[in-house]
Amino acid sequence: MTDLALQPVALAVFLVLFVIVTVLGFMGARWRRGDLDTLHEWGLGGRRFGTLISWFLLGGDLYTAYTFVAVPALIYSVGAIGFFAVPYTILIYPILYSVFPRLWRICARHGYLTAPEFVRGRFDSRALSLAVAVTGILATMPYIALQLVGMQVVIAALGLQGSGLWADLPLFVAFVVLAAFTYTSGLRAPAIIAVVKDLLIYATVIAAAVIIPMHLGGWGKIFAAVPAAKLTLPVPGPNTLGSYGAYATLALGSALALFLYPHSMTGILAASSGRVIRRNAALLPAYSFILGLLALLGFMAIGYGVGHAPEYAAGFHRYGPNFAVPALILAAFPPWFAGVAFAAIAIGALVPASIMSIATANIFTRDIYKVFLKPGATDVQESRMAKLVSLVVKLGALVFILVLPTTAAIQFQLLGGIWIIQTLPAVMLGLLRWRLRPGALLLGWACGMAVGTAMAASTHFKSATFALHLPGAFIAPGYAALYALIVNLIVALVLSAIMNAMRSAEATARDPAERFGF
Repeated sequence: MTDLALQPVALAVFLVLFVIVTVLGFMGARWRRGDLDTLHEWGLGGRRFGTLISWFLLGGDLYTAYTFVAVPALIYSVGAIGFFAVPYTILIYPILYSVFPRLWRICARHGYLTAPEFVRGRFDSRALSLAVAVTGILATMPYIALQLVGMQVVIAALGLQGSGLWADLPLFVAFVVLAAFTYTSGLRAPAIIAVVKDLLIYATVIAAAVIIPMHLGGWGKIFAAVPAAKLTLPVPGPNTLGSYGAYATLALGSALALFLYPHSMTGILAASSGRVIRRNAALLPAYSFILGLLALLGFMAIGYGVGHAPEYAAGFHRYGPNFAVPALILAAFPPWFAGVAFAAIAIGALVPASIMSIATANIFTRDIYKVFLKPGATDVQESRMAKLVSLVVKLGALVFILVLPTTAAIQFQLLGGIWIIQTLPAVMLGLLRWRLRPGALLLGWACGMAVGTAMAASTHFKSATFALHLPGAFIAPGYAALYALIVNLIVALVLSAIMNAMRSAEATARDPAERFGF
């Protein structure tokens, strides 16, 4: 099988845009100057990002390179169920509006930089805080690795292939660039780069939504080329919710989980006020519109027949359906615009990967290093440790991709979604006046982690859905993360109620919630 052809014009445009972004990343250290020897400035940008910058930052944070590659690839390969990503990104914004301004105010008042730090202050429990911290780090690591998968696909589409070290050299270069500007500029770098990335993404997706249907003779012909089985969800049979249940629970569970990820939380806490968060909850659905157009690229790829074109066979052989979007771009656009589109995807990997590495570094430094390893750490020691950890995290993600097969990263990302949602009771319910007990929350977290992992293992880590068998021989396929969260909530709430009933009035008066201002 021959390698993909080198795309010199696309490569030149790609490199020019990549160099511009690299320069902007290093310039971030001088933008809105602050003392980058403090974790507050390096890891959260001093909480000074207004509505516009927060909009770009959160958009760049949530809509990653793997989203641009994987969502159309899922629709290309399995069809309509892949559209669950569109309603899920609509459901998240009412949650953002109603929950997270309060979290921002509490964290700003107490100087908290991470969700585990909030949990530790709210429940006065280092064990529960450690559980939330470790969960966040474990869930984020494969997420960073998958950004590099997106870059691998783009690099292959440009024709930069080979064997041995040469094959991975472009990825090493991207890693060095990412590590360098993150280390020097902190969160300011992805914040400023996100503006360029999002403008490129908007231009690419809108152009594709207009030009490709014109090439193919209109949307009617595109949908006519899609097999009927992929156009709609199959109607459930008797005694089962079928794919309807899977679709609905994937959307709801993903919406509940998304803002619990450390990188999402970092983008929120970097805002300058709770009002900025509310404004962004109203403005960010614009990205959902773009995501809907992006998802349709999967059907466009079917219409173009890129999966059967011999010139793209090497890409599909190596990357499977993930190569559908790059192949479509190469087939539908002139080389210079393909370079713009590929740069948008690559930069769409750099922005979230840098935020993810900063977020995990913040968590390790504030919630593990300072709490358990060096309680008396100074601001300078904190920032140095965070910078070092951010490098280690990125290096770990790079090794993950180079050593393990891509399917391993996808499987761990599946677990990441199941795991991170188990922190919801401690973080989101911790914002309420409910008298939840840290021991009950910790046990609920452990039960949710065990049940969710077991459900994923029962599918051999190939599916996010689990067929739940209910009384009356009724089968309810659904998102394993949501089912595990239900177990988590039942254990935490019931056990908290029992423990509260057994507490004395004096113990209730000493409740950490009272000291915390609840």
